Amino acid sequence: MTKNLTLVVVFLVFIFLLYAAVELLMPLPFGNKSIEFEIKRGVTFRHVVEDLSQKGMVRDKWVFFLAGRITGIDRRIKAGYYPLWGTMSPLQIFNAIRLGKIIEYEITVVPGDSLREIAQKFAALGIIDQEGFFALCTSREMLDENEVDAPSLEGYLFPDTYRFPKGLEAKEILPLMINRLREFYDEAMMSQMLELNISERDMLTMASIIEKEAITDDERPIIAAVYYNRLRRNMPLQADPTAIYGVKGSNERITIADLKRKTPYNTYNIMGLPPGPIASPGLPSIIAALNPAHVPYLYFVSNNDGTHTFSSTWNEHAEAVKVYRDKMKAKG
Repeated sequence: MTKNLTLVVVFLVFIFLLYAAVELLMPLPFGNKSIEFEIKRGVTFRHVVEDLSQKGMVRDKWVFFLAGRITGIDRRIKAGYYPLWGTMSPLQIFNAIRLGKIIEYEITVVPGDSLREIAQKFAALGIIDQEGFFALCTSREMLDENEVDAPSLEGYLFPDTYRFPKGLEAKEILPLMINRLREFYDEAMMSQMLELNISERDMLTMASIIEKEAITDDERPIIAAVYYNRLRRNMPLQADPTAIYGVKGSNERITIADLKRKTPYNTYNIMGLPPGPIASPGLPSIIAALNPAHVPYLYFVSNNDGTHTFSSTWNEHAEAVKVYRDKMKAKG
């Protein structure tokens, strides 16, 4: 009797496994149709299975649910959007959820990007439109929550490549980018900030100007020194990139009219640093802002080859400018 019962149980288990295999392995009758299936944060696996069943993505929801209980994924499902298509079998869908194969955004912020460029990248991916992005980046609530003592998040969104799950809102993404910046602060950098008697905003503002002025890494500390030397002497910084901040793109030509334009950021018309950064500085510029070179220079002019000529006096600078203009005339 016991032997017969065992055989019956084995047979029933075999039939169930065969049934489960058919249910899980047979492709769904969708053709080549594809969908993005969303698993929202906080939902249970049972809710996910019910949703899949209603959309016709599983044949037997109880088999699917049981597979989740056996493998333990019912306790660790990943929220996000899953790309599914009709030729997949329920088992392939199950594995996609088990492995957390969600759709992700990729955004690359390069050193020197301003909020304008970053806003365009967010808008291109459909995360948030440019107007909404700027509103968020200047929101007092956003600034206070992230301890940003500046007019906006300009300069606080660290240059890097970020991957975010589709569905994550911009207000959740921006703090992650700010935290990435602050992850690089070490004890030596904090000590240098204290030694220079500058705030995080001042440091990032200086670093952003260096980022827009310097081409080569070896000149960054020298350019930093020029601006610190001018600050100590109560001279205007006269940094060209500040004259066009918020007015035109950084790749556009800077004119005499730009230098004369009165804005809160134009260091030809204001003394000291601007109210905040003018772009997102990279790590080399941040390091340079904290470690300026020990040089007496007060001026520099482009050599039109990515390098600059540095001068300590106005007469030296005037001669360097003349050399630069003569080169430009020779080139037509």
